[in-house]
Amino acid sequence: MVGHHNADPFSASDDDIPTVDYSLLFSDNPVQRFLALENLRQACQEYGFFYLVNHTIPDEVLDSILKEFSDFFDPKTIDERKVFRKSGPSDKIRWDLNSSAGENREYLKVIAHPQFHAPSNPSGIRKILEEYHKAMRNIVAGLARAVSTTLGFEEKYIEKELNLKSGFDVMALNLYPPNSRSKGVIGIPEHTDPGFVVTLVQDVDGGLQILSHQGKWINVYIPHHAILIQLGDHLEVPRISVVTLHGPELDKFISPDVEFVDEEHPQKYHGMTYKESLEANGGDDIDVQSSLEKLKIYL
Repeated sequence: MVGHHNADPFSASDDDIPTVDYSLLFSDNPVQRFLALENLRQACQEYGFFYLVNHTIPDEVLDSILKEFSDFFDPKTIDERKVFRKSGPSDKIRWDLNSSAGENREYLKVIAHPQFHAPSNPSGIRKILEEYHKAMRNIVAGLARAVSTTLGFEEKYIEKELNLKSGFDVMALNLYPPNSRSKGVIGIPEHTDPGFVVTLVQDVDGGLQILSHQGKWINVYIPHHAILIQLGDHLEVPRISVVTLHGPELDKFISPDVEFVDEEHPQKYHGMTYKESLEANGGDDIDVQSSLEKLKIYL
């Protein structure tokens, strides 16, 4: 999971963001693979996010999901979407529209794993969502293997430690600003996201700012058909985006690994199950709220 921060959201720079070639992470050429893994290690360590290119999701799948949700958020059919307004903590699908100076978006959230949920209308939306999510999970599994390697562990270390095969994934499909009404310029105020990684695709070039591990806000311009992979904090402003939070199994107890804790590097966070961490701020599982500050051990 990632931490909180304080920043002026309008002081971001246009610094370059690292690009990772997914295909080279698994190259048969040992030199190419070594260089690609080193690039991934530096991107994770120095930035906490990167653009992923030459991945395995077909361009037509990315185009289809963005087009499908552009149509889904048609203001003429807003009453049909209101059936998914919050009804309780066990919601598997949730819709809402917020229009204020601090949050200005219409969104649909679905729990996508370990059981997949999606609206049945309009026809076709469930199929394209499921196809997209399945393809993205395959990429996340590959990244888990690659990151494990960069840490010096065996390939399946992260997958096993986080029980990713039974991981809890929530997809958030966002329209910034909402079609029916709009106030202010901020889509979502600065915030944090829990989980292993966050994957994001969107239909425009720009409208997103992200915080590096050095505490610097950077404008994000995702290359066409690339995926933004986020390991750190981020701030969002206007567009359509598809964000998926890929987390551990809900009942998995999460705490700093003993491999990384010693006298010079004491444990800084309490352990708890992933489900407990999602609910620590009073939210529901589908809200996927970060609770990193509540887990801190103040030495």
